[in-house]
Amino acid sequence: QVQLVESGGGLVQAGGSLRLSCGGSDSSFSIYNMGWFRQAPGKEREFVGYITWGGASTDYADFVKGRFAISRDNAENTVYLQMNSLKPEDTAMYYCAAKARDDNYYEARSYDYWGQGTQVTVSS
Repeated sequence: QVQLVESGGGLVQAGGSLRLSCGGSDSSFSIYNMGWFRQAPGKEREFVGYITWGGASTDYADFVKGRFAISRDNAENTVYLQMNSLKPEDTAMYYCAAKARDDNYYEARSYDYWGQGTQVTVSS
């Protein structure tokens, strides 16, 4: 069982950047495929992006393509979400999640483990 802890959230102006980090509790982190999701108040949790266990493949929601990028450093048990050109509508709680299987990664229910989230607020 891997424990996940997000960090790096905060308040930023529109057009700015943030880099979120998600740290795993131990080396088992390296075998998990990782996703990022977000949830705004009153809305359902939505898929943001995904990276396979070795980092060879990534995928993103259409609304972040070209602005966000996911990477990982398995030696450091960490996955990153680089967010550029932030918009007020990006304001949400951001969560990382781990899954063993490389399928259905758009679906939150397919993930095995979740972090507690980090808040991102983008001011206009």
